[in-house]
Amino acid sequence: MHRLRFEGHIAGVGTTSGLRAVVGRWSASPLGAFADVMVETATGHRLLLAPSEQVAHFVATTYHFDEVRVESVVVSDSPTGWVVETPSLRLRLTVGGRTPLGRLVRLVPPRLATAPAWSRVTDPVARVVMRGVRTRGSAGGGRTEIYGATDVRRITAAHGCFAGADLGSLAPVDPACRFGFSSSPRTPAVTTVVTTILTDPRGRATAGPPR
Repeated sequence: MHRLRFEGHIAGVGTTSGLRAVVGRWSASPLGAFADVMVETATGHRLLLAPSEQVAHFVATTYHFDEVRVESVVVSDSPTGWVVETPSLRLRLTVGGRTPLGRLVRLVPPRLATAPAWSRVTDPVARVVMRGVRTRGSAGGGRTEIYGATDVRRITAAHGCFAGADLGSLAPVDPACRFGFSSSPRTPAVTTVVTTILTDPRGRATAGPPR
């Protein structure tokens, strides 16, 4: 069994322009530390911004996009949150306090919360509590992808520009993003997460089909 583990944070945000963005900020992964951005415009165009061909290939075979751009992606901390900078996108996020869900997931020991088997408990709950959100599903090519959250914090403000056009202000992630089997939560948030992708040496899923 092959197990690919990505440790970091995912920020999901909507804007009044209609653009929704999912920012991955990975501190440890098989590809090293990196950041990437998945963008869905108001017209439904799905775009990946990836910092290298290697990252672009891996992410594009895991999720669904209409366009892939390989360009510098830098995510840094500011006094109030995150600053996301690429040639295509400028985005400033203000990060607030822990959500009720964040307080709940912090009650679970991290080793259990990030274990692939735990997703069989969390996935049915996520489907009911958060529209469009899954913690377990297909990553394509016979692979199974699993999300294990250990903290969730609100995003309280956002502003920036995409392709030179102003994004407006913060809005719900609505409609849900269509990159893969799971959307970002409707309420903008930063989730501390471990993402695990399971395959066997022949590329077939080892953990059974998603529920």
